[in-house]
Amino acid sequence: MTHLSRRAFVTAVVPAALLVSCAGHGSDGASAPRPGGTPARSSADTANAPAAPGRSAPARLRIPEIGVDTPVMRLGLAQDGSVQVPPITAHDQAGWYQHSPAPGQLGPSVILGHVTVGAYGAGVFRHLDRLRRGDGITVRLENGRSAEFTVTSVRTVAKADFPTKEVYGDVDRPELRLITCGGPRTGDGYLDNVIVFAALSTASH
Repeated sequence: MTHLSRRAFVTAVVPAALLVSCAGHGSDGASAPRPGGTPARSSADTANAPAAPGRSAPARLRIPEIGVDTPVMRLGLAQDGSVQVPPITAHDQAGWYQHSPAPGQLGPSVILGHVTVGAYGAGVFRHLDRLRRGDGITVRLENGRSAEFTVTSVRTVAKADFPTKEVYGDVDRPELRLITCGGPRTGDGYLDNVIVFAALSTASH
C-alpha cells in the first residue's frame, strides 16, 4: 500500500477512537484504536537530534532487557478502521503499522505485539511492561540499516482512556511506540494497554 504522510496518517480515518478488544480468534495480547484525532506536537528540542536512517520497513526488533528478538511483519487497517494485530500463531511475532512512519523517520512509528497468544501461551511482548526509561531498543530495517531507540516512558492505561493523540499524533522527531495489552484480565482479554514511548538515539547509514 502507498505510505501516508505523517499528517494524513492521523487524519485519514474516522477521528473517533474505536477500541479493539484483545479477544477474538484466541487473541489475548495486542490491540489499538483507530489512529484518528487531531495531531499532537512534541515539545522536544530537535537541534541535536540524530540523523535518521533511509526510509525502510522494519525487518527485526530487538529489546535485550526483556529478551525480545523477533521478525516484524507489516500491518494495515481492519475493515472497521482499527489497526490490525499480528495473527495468533505458535511462532508469535511483532507487527509494524505500515501507515505510520518507518522506524527512524520523523514521527511516531507504531509496532504492536501480543502479551499472550491463546493456546500457544506467552506472546512476544509478554514482558513489555518491565521496560524502564533508558532501556535500549534496536530496529533492524529491510535495507540493512538499523535505528536505535531509547525508552522515554512506559505507561499502562485503561483501554477506554487510550491516549490516541499521544500515540499516533504528529511529533517533531523520530519516535517509536510499542503497544500490547496488560493490566487485569477479564474473560479472554485484558482491561488495559501497555504503551512504550521511545526516541531515536542513533542510526546507521
